[in-house]
Amino acid sequence: MWIDVVDLRDFYASPLGQAARRMIRRKMRALWPDVTGQRVLGLGYAAPYLDGFRDEADRVIAAMPARQGVLRWPSQGGAQATLVDELDLPFPDLSMDRIILVHTLECAEQVGPLMREIWRVLSDSGRLLVVVPNRSGLWARFERTPFGYGRPYSPRQLSLLLRESMFTPLSTDRALYMPPFRPSMLVRSAPAWERAGAALWSSFAGVVVMEAVKQIYAATPVTQGKRRRGYLTAPQGRSAAAGRSPLV
Repeated sequence: MWIDVVDLRDFYASPLGQAARRMIRRKMRALWPDVTGQRVLGLGYAAPYLDGFRDEADRVIAAMPARQGVLRWPSQGGAQATLVDELDLPFPDLSMDRIILVHTLECAEQVGPLMREIWRVLSDSGRLLVVVPNRSGLWARFERTPFGYGRPYSPRQLSLLLRESMFTPLSTDRALYMPPFRPSMLVRSAPAWERAGAALWSSFAGVVVMEAVKQIYAATPVTQGKRRRGYLTAPQGRSAAAGRSPLV
């Protein structure tokens, strides 16, 4: 079940959402410290995590599934967000160097076809970074955050899924050890929770962060006969959040 884009926006605008973004983005940057000259695609609702890559990357695109909806991103300058069919991505083969999945795998109804599309558009030396709710974590048990929806994964389950989808996992990390509650004291102490959790109870992190590389020796997925759809950039007006315009 895809989470509505307005609910995602509102979560990341809250103090709890901002703390979650900082903790997860710190892990992302540790794995990808430099994306200079790279083409970066965020699929799902990755926009809160893409800002840090814009000054380095050659191109950054936030692709938001049609059933989720689309919002304008970034708020200033030209639009870099697009509404897509996640099973028929409007990008050429081998066109992306880095792909980030956030609020994607746990929501997708057809994971296999989604992963084949990601494999298709990722370059031969490309890297994939996946963020999913941790099955044993506290965040997956409460629906007050977006990480409480959809199917959570254990690190082993996520690794198996990536291997079956022709990716080789490279590294695994975790984030969000603070409880998913809104009291300001908890939010302010998020860095302390992260340090303590990583040392004492890593299995109970809120999310799993896994990096993988494309298996270039695998057989190319069959795409013959598929009709490639175009894509729409995010509308300029305030009604952009509707995000329900049909693809062209």
